[in-house]
Amino acid sequence: MSGFKEYEKYDALGLADLVRRKKVKPLELCDEAISRVERLNPALNAVICFMFDEARKAAKGVLRKGPFAGVPFLLKDVLHAVAGYPFTSGSRSCKEYMPDYDSEIVRRYRDAGLIFIGKTNSPEFGLMPYTEPELFGPTRNPWDRERSPGGSSGGAAAAVAAGMVPMAAGNDGGGSIRIPASCCGLFGMKPTRGRSPLGPAIGEAWQGAAVEHVITRSVRDSAAVLDAVLGADAGAPYTIPRPERPYSSEIKKSPGRLKIGFTTRSVVDSEVHPECMKAVEDAVNILAKLGHRVERAEPDLDGRAIAFSFLMLYMGEVAADIEQTRVFTGRRPRKKYFETMTWTVGLLGRTYSAGDFVREMRVWNGVARSFGRFFEKYDIHLTPVTAYPPLRIGELQPKPAERVVSNIVNAFGLGGMVKASGMVEQIAMQTMAKFPFTLLANLAGLPAMSVPLHWTADGLPCGSHFIGRFGDEATLFRLAAQLEKAKPWFNKRPAAG
Repeated sequence: MSGFKEYEKYDALGLADLVRRKKVKPLELCDEAISRVERLNPALNAVICFMFDEARKAAKGVLRKGPFAGVPFLLKDVLHAVAGYPFTSGSRSCKEYMPDYDSEIVRRYRDAGLIFIGKTNSPEFGLMPYTEPELFGPTRNPWDRERSPGGSSGGAAAAVAAGMVPMAAGNDGGGSIRIPASCCGLFGMKPTRGRSPLGPAIGEAWQGAAVEHVITRSVRDSAAVLDAVLGADAGAPYTIPRPERPYSSEIKKSPGRLKIGFTTRSVVDSEVHPECMKAVEDAVNILAKLGHRVERAEPDLDGRAIAFSFLMLYMGEVAADIEQTRVFTGRRPRKKYFETMTWTVGLLGRTYSAGDFVREMRVWNGVARSFGRFFEKYDIHLTPVTAYPPLRIGELQPKPAERVVSNIVNAFGLGGMVKASGMVEQIAMQTMAKFPFTLLANLAGLPAMSVPLHWTADGLPCGSHFIGRFGDEATLFRLAAQLEKAKPWFNKRPAAG
């Protein structure tokens, strides 16, 4: 079939408008998206579950009445359960698991009219800021195929950057939407905690740190998706006030003259690459020209305490994820079903006490309070998204010596020894060194976004990171739309895509 050759000129709302006006048929869009996946995915490995038959059936049928009726879309293989389709979470342990239900966010995406053509690659359980699971292999960045698209929504970002789909689903527990958006030259919004649904199987993910949303090429697509899916679902542990107006209308309004505090300093005082600092400097210059007041300022935060607190969450959640696979598979979890480092982290999670976990979770309250004080004076906090431009495939993988140690720890159950040695604190600092900026918004539950305003001299994207007040996605969307107009990025495309 011919597909629709002007597909890449439109964002998702643009494609939906063509469908509404009968300028193009949903099946043409579906065929074009599938053709692009078939052509581009072998080199990028962004899509790991294909739903082509169901997609074509949906495109031929009666379309749902939604803002994105007839638009091809990709789900993520973490948190996005689709009845009758594999739900691996990037892990060998779950490679044969097929749920008999749809996640609430999946249902809402479908009600918005989106047509699912597949699911994207992710690290095991969405744990890493790079996408290199042993089960499926690494996803490659369309801007440079030797580099990572980030993680954990790396498959989603690579697919959008390459032009397979105009937007794709992600989720974000420490930067998993914003890091890939930055690495792939796209727009990525992390909503406020509680803004998007997580049911029916989950009340809160990662103690409330993780939220659902999408990676897009245009700001308006991101706003319209959040309008379509926001709100608590049945049994949600908490709700937050609905926005005063649709975000799709907010992006048409001026943000006013904002007071923005910025920093390029890592909260753990780790090195920040000059290009990532330049991304912020470029953003500061644009903001000043737009009339905003921008000055150096940052919340008062204890980086070392935050790093260990986040690692404690990580260890506890991994231990629980490993145990949860028993429910999905009906078999006892064994280390052969998991990646070596995943099993080690889970072992450490079982080594610490419930009291240790609660103590460290209380650190989050301090992060939220510090940001609360900061936002009494400022409207927005600006930082780099990452400390480095997109890293090379394999660069963040454990070194051979680390794997040897991990294998010994796993074989003999030496979690207590590792805890006593002080290695956990060292791991916490190393983990946070390359990605010290994004997780702060997750701990505090704040909305934040990666905006693609800078490319390095060798053509790699580096996003600028904006954090807003709790519940105030509206200001972020207004500012994003203003920046998109001031320095458009929609037509910047990777040659490798």
